[in-house]
Amino acid sequence: MRDGGRLAAAIEVLDEIETRRRPVRLALKAWGDAARYAGAKDRAWVSGLVLDVLRRRRSLGWRMGRDGSRAAALAALRFTWGWPVERVAEAADEAPHGPGPLTDDERAALESSRDLDEAPASVRGDYPDWLDAAMARAFGDARAQEGAALAERAPVDLRVNTLKTDPARALKALGPFDPVVPGLAPNAVRIPAPDAAARSGAVEAIPQFGKGWFEVQDLGSQIAALAAGEVKGAQVLDLCAGGGGKTLALAAAMANTGQIYAYDSDARRLADTVRRGERAGVRSLQVRTPLNKDPLKGLEGRMDVVFIDAPCTGTGSWRRHPDTKWRLTPEALAKRQADQDAVLDAGATFVKPGGRIVYVTCSVLPDEDEDRVEAFLARAPGFVRRPATADPAVTPFLTPAGDLRLTPRTSDTDGFYVAVLEKAG
Repeated sequence: MRDGGRLAAAIEVLDEIETRRRPVRLALKAWGDAARYAGAKDRAWVSGLVLDVLRRRRSLGWRMGRDGSRAAALAALRFTWGWPVERVAEAADEAPHGPGPLTDDERAALESSRDLDEAPASVRGDYPDWLDAAMARAFGDARAQEGAALAERAPVDLRVNTLKTDPARALKALGPFDPVVPGLAPNAVRIPAPDAAARSGAVEAIPQFGKGWFEVQDLGSQIAALAAGEVKGAQVLDLCAGGGGKTLALAAAMANTGQIYAYDSDARRLADTVRRGERAGVRSLQVRTPLNKDPLKGLEGRMDVVFIDAPCTGTGSWRRHPDTKWRLTPEALAKRQADQDAVLDAGATFVKPGGRIVYVTCSVLPDEDEDRVEAFLARAPGFVRRPATADPAVTPFLTPAGDLRLTPRTSDTDGFYVAVLEKAG
């Protein structure tokens, strides 16, 4: 495919997402299924442009002085990918597959766009207007910069599985991907984000991945798991285990001592936890499925750690899932808050005296973070807040209350919130 056809395809996919509110993954798959002529490089190009538009939809529209998929796609080529205006014009006008020649207004906007400094914070930060109050609570005058950082492309982070290997051997195995050590977590390795139009390397394809040497896991997620503290020999319940990323991180920290129980209200997600645990060499894992009667019976009041990776809006993962920020609604946020209150109350029943809850969200919104912790502490006076970390590399990201708030701008991770709540002995 030539650039004009690729550009037209990206606009088509963006229109599909906008008009039918389809997740970007499904919209790209539908286009790929219909475009059998498109090669791997074509698919990577179209996917990269679509995702970059979704990351910056509002600021791109502001620069062009108009909304819409075409305007945003042209602006992304010019301002995000750095194409000269003439190259953008040539692609648009490419017959017969380009989306059509630039109008005079489009050319003028691409040549001298509106100054973003004059835009509202929600435009500069590329998030919905209705979230501005929550972003202001979290970040104050820096909210536009925090939102803009959440609109950048994300790297691929890996956690070295110390049950199978060590960081030095893992780095050597990952050599073809030009890995770096990002710091902040002892077993983290990072593969920098590729250019938007390039195909990213498939680390899952190398033999060492199949052997369980490492897992794909954002650095922020690894730091959140470390907030569980010393867990060797402990009894640990991962109450919202999902696909098992943090379960496996906790199991590795336990060094196959003690016992870790993985539970999720959606039994289908736990199937991946079992498979990944076997590959990782985890022997201390028990999966408790909701398909069984009373799956957590007998664990009440026995856990040293109850790890709650709470259901949330995922605002902290906008770099990786940019379409979700435009589908988020106030109603969905309210529903998540109710879910978080319920899972905190449920988790408290399993903590033994002197044990702790580690409450985690992949959210940057205080509504899902501090507010939920404060509400829980008001309902459960037997719990007290403790600092979420004592690691000097991570303590700069503690809030005044002692919780962790990680963001792409401050810690170069996805957005995460972590609170540690201890039960009186």
